[in-house]
Amino acid sequence: MKRNIFTLLILLFVCSGLWSQPSRSYVNVIISPSNADWTYRIGEAAEVEIYILRNSIKLKDCTVQYEYGPEKLDPVKSGTLDLKKGTASLKVPGMKTAGFQTIKASVEIDGVTYSNYTTIGYEPEKIQPTIKLPQDFKQFWDNEKAKVSEIPLMPKMTLLPERCTDEVNVYLVEYQNHAVGSFMHGVLCMPKKPGRYPAVLRVPGAGVRGYNGDIQLASKGLITLEIGIHGIPVNLPAQTYQNLGSGALNNYMSFNLDNRDTYYYKRVYLGCVRAIDFLYTLDQFDKDRLAVTGGSQGGALSIVTAGLDNRIKYLAPQYPALCDLTGYLHGRAGGWPHMFRDPNESNIQKKTEVAQYYDVVNFARFVNIPGFYCWGYNDTVCPPTSMYSAYNVTPGEKELMLLLETGHWLYPEEWKATEKWLLKKLGVN
Repeated sequence: MKRNIFTLLILLFVCSGLWSQPSRSYVNVIISPSNADWTYRIGEAAEVEIYILRNSIKLKDCTVQYEYGPEKLDPVKSGTLDLKKGTASLKVPGMKTAGFQTIKASVEIDGVTYSNYTTIGYEPEKIQPTIKLPQDFKQFWDNEKAKVSEIPLMPKMTLLPERCTDEVNVYLVEYQNHAVGSFMHGVLCMPKKPGRYPAVLRVPGAGVRGYNGDIQLASKGLITLEIGIHGIPVNLPAQTYQNLGSGALNNYMSFNLDNRDTYYYKRVYLGCVRAIDFLYTLDQFDKDRLAVTGGSQGGALSIVTAGLDNRIKYLAPQYPALCDLTGYLHGRAGGWPHMFRDPNESNIQKKTEVAQYYDVVNFARFVNIPGFYCWGYNDTVCPPTSMYSAYNVTPGEKELMLLLETGHWLYPEEWKATEKWLLKKLGVN
């Protein structure tokens, strides 16, 4: 009995994170650019300082392997540096065009290799997209929205008493999407106190998973609707999502990419518009105050939804995916999911033509509302070249919270800043 209790205590400690691994490694490779904002003029050489920390002390007499080149592409140079005095300087030639360059460094200590990278920018505000805007882009999507508006929404709400709080009711929701019998699912959180409230549509990152809704944000006095994109309920066992993600829905972002009318994201983009239709059925919703937010694929869907539907008044995307997908065909990084990296990909011309109708850049061109954006230079999933391609063509009022060293993640401060911005814009104290 005592042994079982001890085992249980161990499990509790592990699950609570008290025995979890630290966020930093034992040895840290530091690559520090000479410019504090990690940004240089086109053609300007950059100098970076490289050193190794162990126990916060610089290590001496070790050899560092380095390489650098345009982000996500093959390095243009590699070599070694001797850290005899604990630090070494590396001069990196400037880029000839606006963009980003990544410097990588690694060191072997006691048989273990430690590595890191830093990405520096060259006048990123001048980056322009490679993706083309089809002449009938707006007509195509206006026609698709008109067709889907004729399909009955058939909204359904199911209260989840076990998830409700003293302040917020929580519901499973579903609504019919782009075709009869095709449904979208999500979680709605709504203040219990009678009144009319602003709403935030939360659109998801990539993958296949369940959702719980945003009770915390709803408790501040607004309605939140968090949706899934795959047309399956969002309260299934975790193993079901794992099976779908590695099976039937594996690599869903490439399904039917050679067909504009059946590409996977068509039902997804229209499903986001239908989510707004659903919110409009709620008597408690103040229809003049609606925002959309999400990260990665959700950042992409935030921009897409705002570009498609003028009922959205504010957007707050984080590190948006699906931006400037054709970048690799022009010798630079393209956005997630990194299509067209292989120039010998089958049917590539048709696929790039279809991609023009789904690339976030082309929706960003029609976003005329205020937006709050977050990302960093070190994102290798959604390269900054791709994100700036969309940001720079966005005509609406925009603000970028740029925390340079972040990769495909956000600091808590960024989440707090995003929430603060949304609450202020939506008039929630």
